[in-house]
Amino acid sequence: MSFFREWRAYRAFRALPRDERRIVFLAESSQDWHHFRPALDHLTGALGASALYVCADPDDPAFRAGNPRIRPFCIGRGFWRIWFCQHLDADVLVTQILDLGNLELKRSVHPVHYVFMTHSLVSTHVADHEDSYDHYDTILMCGPHMEREIRRREQMKGLPAKRLVPHGYGRLDDLLATRRDPPPVRTDADIHVLLAPSWGPQTILNSCGMEVADAVLAAGFRLTLRPHFQTRWQTPEVIDRIAAKHRDHPRFALVEQMAEKDSLLDSHVMITEWSGAGLDYGLGLEKPVIWVDLPMKSRNHVWRELGLEPFESWVRGRLGALLPPSELARLPDLVRELVRDPARFRAGIARLRSEHVYNVGRSGIAGAEAIAAIARELRR
Repeated sequence: MSFFREWRAYRAFRALPRDERRIVFLAESSQDWHHFRPALDHLTGALGASALYVCADPDDPAFRAGNPRIRPFCIGRGFWRIWFCQHLDADVLVTQILDLGNLELKRSVHPVHYVFMTHSLVSTHVADHEDSYDHYDTILMCGPHMEREIRRREQMKGLPAKRLVPHGYGRLDDLLATRRDPPPVRTDADIHVLLAPSWGPQTILNSCGMEVADAVLAAGFRLTLRPHFQTRWQTPEVIDRIAAKHRDHPRFALVEQMAEKDSLLDSHVMITEWSGAGLDYGLGLEKPVIWVDLPMKSRNHVWRELGLEPFESWVRGRLGALLPPSELARLPDLVRELVRDPARFRAGIARLRSEHVYNVGRSGIAGAEAIAAIARELRR
């Protein structure tokens, strides 16, 4: 049934007059909405534009947005999405789907301007493939480190220069706008630890997740496990094992909704390894992060050729503390140390953020204006 439902959605999209297919957003999952929304709000609000929103999930938040200037279509992740990409006839496509042209999703046979909106503060040349960004026309960048990385690769490989737009990071802006102080810490029972790893075989849940969870709860702290949504897709058993052991524990909670904020706002410290969520937490909520020092997550085995230190490597020591996995016994004392003086930790975070993230507090405006400007140029 889903094949025919997605076929009908694709046909409905194709039936629109060409003039209505000027700006199209393509979402890989329902999680993308939270990154797209700030730019969409300004694009369809103050700028008065309309957008088509093509997504993979029938329960995508776009269907509940109630915005008459955003028209959503669910075409799934299979055949119709592949066909859609190959035959798209539009002016601008905005997406967060990596590796355009490298895997099954190809550039269209029609002239389309492809805009990639980065959805994490991590560097472009380590966590992703060497050529993940090569086939986009414009990159909406989070910070200046991305410009250095992309330009260095273009120079080394003789690639055409992309349009690089200082965009910013909507997720960070959202955290800054909604943050609040967590409850005061008087005893160990008041300390709320957020375990929010990245995804992949060398990350916390796949290597030492149970040990970390056991140590946090044995110390008397509260623990919220907030796994990356890719972990639920790829290795759900590492989540389920911890949940099965601790689901009845009064100080344990499992959160798998990206839009949920209480665990971020009410926790005192995060445990992760190379997750972009740790950068969001430290720079957006100005709270400490414990980085379990596992091997660097990399899908680009030649990243060192660029001669640039990854942003996530450089900034980790400035946003908390590193903990070797062989020293997990130190975890409770390290948690207590980091939450003892939150005001001292916050000192300097605002300056660090302003120097390394574009358009803090107004990324949605910057992104929307860039997208609208490209659409106008293509119509001249």
